Amino acid sequence: MAVILHTLILLLTLTGLFISTNTLGVGINYGQIANNLPPPSHVTTMLKSLNISKVKLYDADPKVLGSFANSDVEFTIGLGNEYLPRMQDPQEAQIWIQQKVQPYLSQTKITCITVGNEILGGQDSQLPQYLYPAMQTMYQALVNLGLHKQVYITTAHSLQILATSFPPSQGAFREDLVQYLQPILAFHAQTSSPFLINVYPYFAYKNDPNNVPLEYVLFEPNAGAIDPNTNLNYDNMLYAQIDAVYSAIRALNSGSIQVQISETGWPSKGDEDEFGATVKNAGIYHKNLIQRMQKRQGTPANPSQPIDCYVFALFNENLKPGPTSERNYGLYYPDGTPVYNLGVQHEEHDLPRMQFSASGKNGFSMFNLLLLLVGLLIIA
Repeated sequence: MAVILHTLILLLTLTGLFISTNTLGVGINYGQIANNLPPPSHVTTMLKSLNISKVKLYDADPKVLGSFANSDVEFTIGLGNEYLPRMQDPQEAQIWIQQKVQPYLSQTKITCITVGNEILGGQDSQLPQYLYPAMQTMYQALVNLGLHKQVYITTAHSLQILATSFPPSQGAFREDLVQYLQPILAFHAQTSSPFLINVYPYFAYKNDPNNVPLEYVLFEPNAGAIDPNTNLNYDNMLYAQIDAVYSAIRALNSGSIQVQISETGWPSKGDEDEFGATVKNAGIYHKNLIQRMQKRQGTPANPSQPIDCYVFALFNENLKPGPTSERNYGLYYPDGTPVYNLGVQHEEHDLPRMQFSASGKNGFSMFNLLLLLVGLLIIA
């Protein structure tokens, strides 16, 4: 019996180690602006192998939501920017939720709806006026359907909403956007929903590679930047940008709202003028980011608040418009091959190749072996 017990403990330990070393510790953005991606039913297998439990969509794709039925994956789904004018009508909002959300809730974990993406500071000057009212009507529709405690409403912003980002303690929103942000912040405080930001230190380096240290944006060892008002040292740009958003929120007397990263990433390929967009840099950025997220770190000004983060993106998307970098943010090529190894120097952080036809035999065998040993212990 002692031998059986020792073997069981060893197997449980090894199983725990396997799970922990294969957990990325972040959520993933699952974009689908492409014509060569694998079907969602295959993606479910891949995400299970990575132990990813949080996925963010930019729509409410029924094929994806259906494929992840009875899984442990938690979904954030998106209401497209084009829907915002229609969502001024409470009936339209309720119909959308009844058609896009309610049918899947019994089997798929949908916990969040993002109303639009990067509306404020974007190219369409008409959309900002619709954002807060659409958030309100969507939330009220959830209340009417008894779903507001299960699903929360928010929206994702780019850093274009900031007028000042450094030093972080003096972070401030753009004056022309305050009229839109104040009611949104009040909404977050009322509903206890997070403030989402899309943060890309890559852009800062690309735009000014001579003055922005690459080590600073890649989480590599560097002297850091000191906030002269707080004497806090920032050893990476991402944390400085997050704290700048917190400061901007507090400046509008909305200090109790949590900031979460809805997108961050680094492209593995770019045009000639897209400095830093390389496979090596992308691998370093994501490796270091994931290591920090696994430690549940906070920022220098908010050390007790762990950062929630969604990496952009799962796949390279070949139909995205814009410069070459826009089509090369994925961790994976559409055929399931990793674009790079997360451990540029350490194999233990390598991404596995996507196994589309995996039957789960290894996990099943381990599980059954554990059951067998437990049974033997009971009999003994």
